[in-house]
Amino acid sequence: MAQKYIWNHEQWPDMYWNSDAISKMLSDVNELRGKLAGVMSVFGLKERDDSMLSSMTQEIVNSAEIEGERLNRDSVRSSIARQLGLEYAGLPTPDHYTEGVVQVLLDATQNYQQALNADRLFSWHAALFPTGYSGMYRITVGAWRKGTDAMQVVSGALGKQKVHFEAPPSDAVGDMMTCFLAWINNTADNIDPIVKAAVAHLWFVTIHPFDDGNGRICRTVTEWLLSRADNAQQRFYSLSSEILNNRNDYYNHLEKAQKGSLDITEWISWFISILGKALLNALSKTERVKMKFLFWDKHNATPLNIRQKKVINMLLDGFEGKLNSSKWYKINHCSQDTASRDINDLIAKGILQMVPGSRGRSTCYELCP
Repeated sequence: MAQKYIWNHEQWPDMYWNSDAISKMLSDVNELRGKLAGVMSVFGLKERDDSMLSSMTQEIVNSAEIEGERLNRDSVRSSIARQLGLEYAGLPTPDHYTEGVVQVLLDATQNYQQALNADRLFSWHAALFPTGYSGMYRITVGAWRKGTDAMQVVSGALGKQKVHFEAPPSDAVGDMMTCFLAWINNTADNIDPIVKAAVAHLWFVTIHPFDDGNGRICRTVTEWLLSRADNAQQRFYSLSSEILNNRNDYYNHLEKAQKGSLDITEWISWFISILGKALLNALSKTERVKMKFLFWDKHNATPLNIRQKKVINMLLDGFEGKLNSSKWYKINHCSQDTASRDINDLIAKGILQMVPGSRGRSTCYELCP
């Protein structure tokens, strides 16, 4: 093999990093984790459940999309809600495949205190490939990859492919994974849990232990570690969403780390930065959750009909465009007169106001500050 990969080093897998170089970033991201936990702790059960449902749906859908697979968002949300005993009325019934994909993440996050072993990873893998096929090709499912062919990560058209990475040979996977699992389950190593998640992510995807699905399983392992770090079953942010937003950067940093030395400081720094973006995005969304929570706390006793509650919730969730009477009656399937009465009633109650400068047929409405 002409290219020397990280796993070719004599000291593999003894990766190391410069703790001083990442200390400030680590401190900042841990502060964000604490801030998010603090914000969520003041919300009611429903608000926390809604936030968790949204974050976990994002995590599953976007982790699949990183690999080019499109899942139905509503079906994923329905499956998560049903399996966690949350409200899912009006959502579609998920298929068996979606149910299996959801079960994988829920096992990682809900059972984060349980050790990670080969059988657990095999069960996750089997859930992702229930037919034993990846596309048109039969693969080894629920077991480490086999065979003598090189496991390569490639891109480009047939005949013009570029090899980005070549994984260790299949006959080395078993021993490598035994070493990996012993390390990842060691709770007495004094490694910061976020750093441990970053190292595990690179380590797992470098071994590439399965015929397919390594990226998704790797991100599930990362979710298991992040749940351990937070010591909580509830997930209020989505790392995969930020990885998807920075997908090219993600692959470039992985490739650079896999072709580099055992000093993985740069990879850990990038991982922490992406986690920080995920936390900032979650905190931004909690402001909307907070606004919604405070609104309904204030108007708990205000008499409102179903149509009014529906549109108010849409405004609180981030209504796209401008609200006018035409949109009101289209949303609620009511008459123009009913829409006008609903709107005027909310104006009289100090809930809605006309957008300054709008008038006549262009009159638009917004929530009162």
